Amino acid sequence: MFGIITINYNQPQLTKEFLDSLGMVENANQAMVYIADVSTNKEKIETKKYSFKSLKIINEKNGGYAYGINQGVRYFLSLGIDKFCVLNNDISFDKNFLSQVEKCFYENHIFGGKIYYAPGFEYHKTRYKESDLGKVIWYAGGINDWTNVYTKHRGVDEVDHGQYDKRAETDFITGCLFCFDKQVWNDIGPWDEKYFLYYEDGDYCERAKRKGFKLIYDPKIIIWHKVSQSTGGSGSSIHQKYQTINRIRFGLKYAPLKTKIHLIKEKILPKT
Repeated sequence: MFGIITINYNQPQLTKEFLDSLGMVENANQAMVYIADVSTNKEKIETKKYSFKSLKIINEKNGGYAYGINQGVRYFLSLGIDKFCVLNNDISFDKNFLSQVEKCFYENHIFGGKIYYAPGFEYHKTRYKESDLGKVIWYAGGINDWTNVYTKHRGVDEVDHGQYDKRAETDFITGCLFCFDKQVWNDIGPWDEKYFLYYEDGDYCERAKRKGFKLIYDPKIIIWHKVSQSTGGSGSSIHQKYQTINRIRFGLKYAPLKTKIHLIKEKILPKT
């Protein structure tokens, strides 16, 4: 079995919805869940109604997303669990989620799945027919754009017609749904907590690839994402702040020299 890790930051209702959805998944009684509650105002989340194999909520300092992940991994390692599935708390699950993740772990060390916008959370609100809702893709594999230093989502904003239904190697796995095992952890270490929020997933992917791990996209693993709700919504001040800072940090670490020069100029030269 694998351990599920998620982070709660002042969004107890989202975390409750996360747990409610997980509770509807097949074999939910086998789920093992760790929640790092990094909220500034802790609010009790009732756990007695859930029949998971284990559910641990730990009050943590707000050390960022990577910090919460690292704490979760260490917790599961202490229990002898050697496989981990990191998830945003603003998601809901396909009924076969647990079994599909388990199957993918048989053959792969590090992988992600297909992620749809949760209905009503699409970026383009008026583009889709009602029958499209719930089938609009947010992530179906990832691409690193090193010229501009962006981690792009394949298929984003497209309605799913089966065009990304083949398991394949990918360039980038989003931290919204990120599965890896103890071998990855042992070889490349913990997630880099300097990122605090955003690009920590891209950094972990690059470190894994440089150690020879293949990143896999598995379309049979499915979730729905209430996009950016855990950080105040797309375009919020916290979203813009850490996207900007950590895009430069990520690029200066991994991008080609020409791109690094542009990033340095972008950082130090005043905007006109």
